[in-house]
This record gives sequence, C-alpha cells and structure tokens, in this order.
Amino acid sequence: MDDNTVLVITAHPDDVDFGAAGTVASWTAAGASVTYCVVTDGDAGGFDPNVPRREIGPIRRAEQIAAAGKVGVSNVIFLGYPDGRLTASIELRRDLSRVIRKVRPSRVLCQSPERNYSRIFASHPDHLAAGEAALCAVYPDARNPFAHPELGAEGLEAHTVGEVWMMGTESPDTFVDITATFDAKLAALRAHVSQLTDQDGKLEERMRGWGTHQAKAAGRPEGTLIEAFRRISTS
Repeated sequence: MDDNTVLVITAHPDDVDFGAAGTVASWTAAGASVTYCVVTDGDAGGFDPNVPRREIGPIRRAEQIAAAGKVGVSNVIFLGYPDGRLTASIELRRDLSRVIRKVRPSRVLCQSPERNYSRIFASHPDHLAAGEAALCAVYPDARNPFAHPELGAEGLEAHTVGEVWMMGTESPDTFVDITATFDAKLAALRAHVSQLTDQDGKLEERMRGWGTHQAKAAGRPEGTLIEAFRRISTS
C-alpha cells in the first residue's frame, strides 16, 4: 500500500474544491497521488434556465476535471448517480468499495454524514448520504473479502484504508495551513463557471473569510488560512 495515495469521495462536482482543494494542492505538491470520485454529475445544479438540463451533467463533469487539474489531480472518476436523490444504498456502498479496491488508498477524504447545524449548507442531503456510504465502504465493505462478492469475481481484492479525513464537520481536530495553496484553491473553484455568479471579488472574500475563521478556531496566527477536518483512524 502506497502511503501517498489518497481517494477523495464527494457527492457533487465542486464539493471538494469548497471543502478541501487547498489541502489537496498541498498533498499533490508533496508528491501524493490523489484520485477524485464524484458520486453524481451535479445535474440538478446550475443557475441559468436557458441551459437545457440534459447539458448540465456533462458541463459539470468537464468543470470538475478542469478544477482538479488546478490542484494537481488528473484522475477523476464519476459514478453517475442522480443529483438530489442520493441515498447511502447498498449499491452505492458497493460502487465505492469497487473504487477503493481499485485505487487502494491509504487515506480517504469524504464528507461528514452528520448534519452541521453551524453551516447548514455543508449538510446537503446528498453530502450526508455520500459521507455515510463512503464510511460504510471504508469499514466494513472494502476490507471484507466476503462483502460484495461480485467485486471479488471482478478480481478486486479486499483493501484496508488506514484513515479517513472528514470535511464539513462541527468537531474538527486536524487543521491544514492552506495559505500557500489558497490561489490554487481559488483557481479550482473558478473552474466551476456554471455554478458561480460572484467570481469578481466576492468568491475570494468568502473563501478567505472561511479560512480565517478556521484559523482563529485553531489558534493559528493572523493571516493564516486553514481547512479543517476530523481525522479518523480505522485500525
């Protein structure tokens, strides 16, 4: 198992960029191999009623691939589940277990399955479902050779993920300084043109505000920008 292999699981295109793109940029700069797994195509997103619904999914896939490139990620997997109707189904657990067994990461970064009452927008129902399914895939599914026997039939051996990092949690315990990678985070976010209407100054102000708030909560010096996570050992 490669200690520098990371799998990021999110519900929608752009979720990772709001929550963790600065951290991902720091990992890839240090030589980590990072793969994104996006459960839906984000086809319920967008703001322009003149864009046909059938075009939104492909647009958002392309935007996520472009955003990933801004932070050094070249491998993006889409599972194609419907946006806005996600549940932590056994089928989703199986599909995420398949990805885990293929990628064989030492670390999985995912969304929290617990509602965040301080930041309600972090707790979109799809986020909660993706987080729950990701945790179930990490433990027990992907590591259990007798779970999802069809995966074994595909030649995918069981794999144990060493740790999980959760974003969007009310109880973070791990803080990553993204001051040096903040510009890369902004570039990734700005790739999501179909989703953002406030790119001229407001987006940067908003992201700096979040990073500064997390830095204060973590007791970091003024001027520092932080992304916060809850880190879980699976051993």
